[in-house]
Amino acid sequence: RMQEYDIIVLGTGIKECILSGLMSQNGKKVLHIDRNSYYGGESASISTLEQLYKRFKVPRPAESLGHGKEWNIDLVPKFFLASGELVKILVHTEVTRYVDFKVIQGSYVYKAGKLHKVPGTEEEAHASDLMGMFDRRRFRKLLLFALNFDVRNPRTYQDMDPNHMTVRDLFSHFDLGLDAVEFTGHALALHSSDSYLDQPFLETVNRIKLYSESLSRHSASPYIYPVYGMGELPQAFTRLNAEYGGTFLLNRAVNEIVMDNGRVKAVRSDGKLFSCKQLICDPTYVPSRVRKVGRVIRVICLLNHPVKNTHEAKSCQIIIPHTQASRKSDIYISVVSCAHNVAADGVYIATVSTTAETSNPEREVQPALELLEPIMQRFVSVRHLLVPNDDGKKSQIFVSRSYDATNHFEAECEDIKEMYRRISGAELCFRGAKRHQSHNSDDDSR
Repeated sequence: RMQEYDIIVLGTGIKECILSGLMSQNGKKVLHIDRNSYYGGESASISTLEQLYKRFKVPRPAESLGHGKEWNIDLVPKFFLASGELVKILVHTEVTRYVDFKVIQGSYVYKAGKLHKVPGTEEEAHASDLMGMFDRRRFRKLLLFALNFDVRNPRTYQDMDPNHMTVRDLFSHFDLGLDAVEFTGHALALHSSDSYLDQPFLETVNRIKLYSESLSRHSASPYIYPVYGMGELPQAFTRLNAEYGGTFLLNRAVNEIVMDNGRVKAVRSDGKLFSCKQLICDPTYVPSRVRKVGRVIRVICLLNHPVKNTHEAKSCQIIIPHTQASRKSDIYISVVSCAHNVAADGVYIATVSTTAETSNPEREVQPALELLEPIMQRFVSVRHLLVPNDDGKKSQIFVSRSYDATNHFEAECEDIKEMYRRISGAELCFRGAKRHQSHNSDDDSR
């Protein structure tokens, strides 16, 4: 007899695992299948150096790089804002029981050939070398406006309409200079291009506020990252899923998605048929239902030194605004090391990523690679950005988007919330987290 499920999930990427955990918690009967023998899909962590070299077809590593077991190398590293949406999901689902976090030690922005600390508080703004004296004062006024802003309280609008006034007009209201505009938009609000300037300012002000509130939790930077890397998350949500009766099948081929009148009916895997009412999957499982909208280049670099001008940080986030590299979109660098238990002692993993704009993406990331020199070894991947052709409501097949070039998780959280809305017909709400309220973020790495 055919086994019946409410929802089948294909692929164990972070987004698929989070959605499958949330659906199990909502009382749905979930079956999770992955063609690979490991968790994580496109966003997996590679747990030995040998595997990494093999995956990228690079000759074997030098012996000096420490033991194979000390490594957890993320293929798509993304930092989390400490007050951001992903942390709310982790607390809401109590997955914080299974994963430990540590703060990232610094947040930097590139300007005129040099790295500068991103100012996220009044004190940092006062001391920042990114702006002149007058700009500092204006920037602090904007920061205060953002911190006090509350969409539910029009008195905090200061007679400006957040749904109509553009960001460009807001910045000129505060008389911000070009330098301040650049790092505010790209390093605080985390926009990756300049199209945001002509949008209503509500979203940007909320993003600045989120950055600043996240920073106030840890002071070193607003970002946190799992100890042992991103690969911990799919496994943590898998445990959550199992707690609620979910079933997992790894290393299983997906032979066919069976349709009936344009709606999903079942999945055939290794000859067995499993019926379902809804299907969630990553783009690689349904090539005919997705389209290419661009490419992302990622270069994983192994260094035997901290990045210059980051105060010897064991971990940091660096943004190169696109204007600094004569491009249309920003370049991102994430740096982690043994402080997060992802590399051998003395080795740093710096991952460079950006949206490819030319037919030679490696040349596009050159400005970032120059900041990292000398580089012991680099591993380059260029992947298509895939998005679903439709919202899935007719077929009940809900497809996630590929991971974008940014090195923080905010856009991916939007995708998760948007998919949750389409799948369940309800908003993802975080009020009234269950039993555990702990947010075990570890601060000893300050």
